[in-house]
Amino acid sequence: MDFDIKGFRDAMGAFPTGIAVMTAAAEEMSHIGITVNSFTSVSLEPPLVLWCIDRRSRRYPHFAQASGFTVSILASGHREVSARLARAGEHNLDGIALIPTELGPPALADSLAVFECARESVQEAGDHAILIGRVLRFARHDAAGAPLVYFRGRYGALAQDDPV
Repeated sequence: MDFDIKGFRDAMGAFPTGIAVMTAAAEEMSHIGITVNSFTSVSLEPPLVLWCIDRRSRRYPHFAQASGFTVSILASGHREVSARLARAGEHNLDGIALIPTELGPPALADSLAVFECARESVQEAGDHAILIGRVLRFARHDAAGAPLVYFRGRYGALAQDDPV
């Protein structure tokens, strides 16, 4: 029985996700970034998060070998930045509004939240790797607006109503 990879990907797209940009140091440029929708918390004690990256990506070695990375949770106004850093070959941060971090890799300005993480481990999992980071510092910016979400291959945003 053949496994329908495209069908599997489409079915996974039925799960709406938030969007984040990961930044890290790179040798040939000061910093690189990549858009991900695989970010999640792992543990509160110690504070750990994870995200996944395709091991075939040219950006993979930079993130897998980096001592740490910065996570920027995107607001709906970050759609163009997200699309740019999701494309192959588009990994520099030139022209993107950034803010400095203590860790080094910058965060995206106007992010909903920022997490500065030391690399805890890298685990191979099929054609991807799972990068686990220990959160050293974080900040939340409630005034940044609605989150950018991804659903069925398209960007969207959540309404900012009061919770029920």
